[in-house]
Amino acid sequence: MHAQQPIDIAVIGGSGMYELIDEPEIRVVSTPYGAPSAGIAVGRFAGRTVAFLARHGSGHSLSPRRVPYRANVWALASLGVRAVIATAAVGSLHPQLPPGQFVVPDQLLDRTGRIDDTFFEDVPQHLPFADPFCPAIRAALADGLSASGEAMTTVATTAVIRGPRFSTRAESRALRAEGADVVNMTQYPEAALAAELGLGYASLAFVTDADAGPGSGSPVVTAETVLQRLSEARPRIVAVLDAAIRALPRDYAPRTLVPPEVVRTLLAGSPA
Repeated sequence: MHAQQPIDIAVIGGSGMYELIDEPEIRVVSTPYGAPSAGIAVGRFAGRTVAFLARHGSGHSLSPRRVPYRANVWALASLGVRAVIATAAVGSLHPQLPPGQFVVPDQLLDRTGRIDDTFFEDVPQHLPFADPFCPAIRAALADGLSASGEAMTTVATTAVIRGPRFSTRAESRALRAEGADVVNMTQYPEAALAAELGLGYASLAFVTDADAGPGSGSPVVTAETVLQRLSEARPRIVAVLDAAIRALPRDYAPRTLVPPEVVRTLLAGSPA
């Protein structure tokens, strides 16, 4: 039974990814931050016991600013997850990253303005976050992309905006000038929250559009375009996830960015 198997890997993605898992068992998890976006599907994928969480809820019912990020990450940690692969649609800020290409970011710019981005509300706990994405999981993703024959960029900065609207042309230019390569609405605060609870986190990003475009006459991105291109790319994304999870060592251990005893106390009690 999957309930007896260790669950050390989770995939956070779109609701269409539920079909990843063979004969999933849906776990309903309660957290101090309310319910996660959806029930967590647990089952076999890529030869491992994997948990899958639909970030935007069943049927994509939650906009990026309404996603319960703290509840989602807490729920995965409570199941014993050690590694998180988060799939994401991104807009490209450079012609060198055309729609259809995969990106495994190594840096991020937080432009969300969110304040629900920590589990440590009332005690001082300063997260070392210079390298926000786990190098070992990023390496597994690169291996998975290579094994799948996919073009990729593995040195890239993702700018995370709050959404749900897309960028203005001026905002797109400003993000590019700040050093961002792609733009997204969900990788933060997920990455920081995962790090606070001792989970390794990396993103498998798929370029769906050119954001607001390089010039005034450029086509603008729409939600319909993003969803259509994600749907078309789904078999490719699944193949990469399969190969990447197989490439991640079974003895994988996350980086220690917050003292383990602090994390254990937090999970065993109430929010700090």
